Amino acid sequence: MLKDVYDYLKGLGGHGIFFCFTGYISQSLLTDFGDILEKKMAKDNARKTMVLRVFYMVVEKAQNILRYSAEKIEMGDETLSFGLIAVGKEDNSYFVLSGNLIHNDKVEKLRKKLTKIQEMSKEELKKIYKKQIRAVPVEGSQGSGIGLIDIARKAGRPIEFDFEKINDEISYFSIKTIL
Repeated sequence: MLKDVYDYLKGLGGHGIFFCFTGYISQSLLTDFGDILEKKMAKDNARKTMVLRVFYMVVEKAQNILRYSAEKIEMGDETLSFGLIAVGKEDNSYFVLSGNLIHNDKVEKLRKKLTKIQEMSKEELKKIYKKQIRAVPVEGSQGSGIGLIDIARKAGRPIEFDFEKINDEISYFSIKTIL
């Protein structure tokens, strides 16, 4: 197992990843992520606007994990949700990668939504974003449905995503955004 830890670390670095968190995520943990990313990216001479864009993506993806991860711990007024968030750089572009378990009954709907978003132009994303922001959220929903649209809108390239079926109940969902 100990050798596996080092192999895992080498694998991350080989993919350009310089920040990776795997575990239970809470809203309060995001502030710490921001501080770490700001210091690391400042050391690499990243523009302040890029630091803010990366942090925005981290927050959006963490919120998706908090809302939709199939692996949660309820602790009074706070929910901890299990997932992965990674930030890296490839071909002079930063990327934010996230992953979490989701229930299989949500996979097809999410796949269709992401495929549709992936195929939209920047102008189409802008229009649908404006429409959604004005719409009244559906009762019982966990948001206005604009998170994934906004992620795609602010990305430098089309989003990438994958679903890995684990068993009859859950799959692993991962999404990558290049800025």
